[in-house]
Amino acid sequence: MVLMSVFMGCICSVVHQVLKMNALQKLIEPLLRTVVKEEVELALTKHLAVIKRQCGNSQIHPSASCLQLQFTNRLSLPIFTGTRIEGDNSINIALVDALTGQVVMSGPESLMKVEIVVLEGDFEGGDEENWTYEEFENNIVKEREGKPPLLSGDVFLNLNEGTGAFGELMFMDNSSWTRSRKFRLGARVGSGYYTGMRVREAKTKPFIVKDHRGELYKKHHPPSLDDEVWRLEKIGKDGAFHKRLCSENIKTVKDFLILLNIDSSRLRNILGSGMSAKMWEVVIDHARTCSPDNLMHFYGANPDRKSGVFFNTVGQVMGMLSEEHYIPDDELSKTQKADALMLVKSAFDHWVDVVPCVNTSIAGVSPHFSSNLCSSASPLVENFERNFSSYHKSDGFGLPNSITSPSYFSPTIFTGDSRFDLAQDFLNQDFYGSKYNNTSFETDSEN
Repeated sequence: MVLMSVFMGCICSVVHQVLKMNALQKLIEPLLRTVVKEEVELALTKHLAVIKRQCGNSQIHPSASCLQLQFTNRLSLPIFTGTRIEGDNSINIALVDALTGQVVMSGPESLMKVEIVVLEGDFEGGDEENWTYEEFENNIVKEREGKPPLLSGDVFLNLNEGTGAFGELMFMDNSSWTRSRKFRLGARVGSGYYTGMRVREAKTKPFIVKDHRGELYKKHHPPSLDDEVWRLEKIGKDGAFHKRLCSENIKTVKDFLILLNIDSSRLRNILGSGMSAKMWEVVIDHARTCSPDNLMHFYGANPDRKSGVFFNTVGQVMGMLSEEHYIPDDELSKTQKADALMLVKSAFDHWVDVVPCVNTSIAGVSPHFSSNLCSSASPLVENFERNFSSYHKSDGFGLPNSITSPSYFSPTIFTGDSRFDLAQDFLNQDFYGSKYNNTSFETDSEN
């Protein structure tokens, strides 16, 4: 009985130990699985990092890495149907290694054929733009039924050392009928040309393609002085704003800028309440991108011309002459600026008393030169006025005698006329101490 009792005690002890081991296994097993999983993932991460470093050091062939096409410059906008698609320079496509960012300049990949296609404007390709081949293909836009192909011209281009340039390529239909109202251009490897690993396609930013008829009405950036006023943003050709401006004889960008500079409140009233404050800001910002010519004018506050205002072609104050001392516009006080503006307004009403100058003569001008230029006793001004007066009387050229209506916005000022060019040359020569300083200003009669 004693032996039996000892034996049973041993059995119970063994069973108890087994049960404890089983419970411990259930506790430890999940922990072991987690540790093993983390170690495996860490090993894989390190392995991939080694592969990337090898790719960066060009220790493996580019075909074993990720290749992708890229547009290397932006398209010039707006784009019209029937007009060649152009870029900042020529539009180029490049084949690059996505890991290094370098153009693939050697190997069969660097000579592949690329096809240009049209994509939906809302094709994004995910947060990292890592689209699949199928997603790219599904977003290719085909022509409308009964319409010609969307792209006409050189839709294929051949890479040379990893790069290629667009040829003659144009849209044949606008983008207004698509779901996003916009297109993108895409580039993909020509079908069946390259059988290696996938080369990721390229795409441009979305843009609108307008009908070519709209090109006749497109805005100019920047506008020129001689552009019709409807070339400015927010002013449509033959629209309400255009008609209001024309009724006040404001027909060109130059006319618009002159009134903007000398009486902006009147210009605002002409356009009326139909033009919102935001539209007003847009149109004047666009107008101010126009570059005036080099012609300058001086209008004296007094007959002796010891004081007066300098202004450019569009009536912008450039400086003042105060008691024979020249003050640039950025050094004028508020009171002086107000006085200068009043003089400019008076100048357009008394244009016969305005003396043309040359912009380069005024830039950096010294007070001594200003007084010589504008003094009524200066031989230069006497000769200049006498000869301009004789030309005006002899053949009708010159500035109008009286400018009291909006027609003053486009005065004739000998622009492009050889006599006016000679007068400008006379002014410039005087600045450098020319032989003309004390001689009369004369030209051959046939000029």
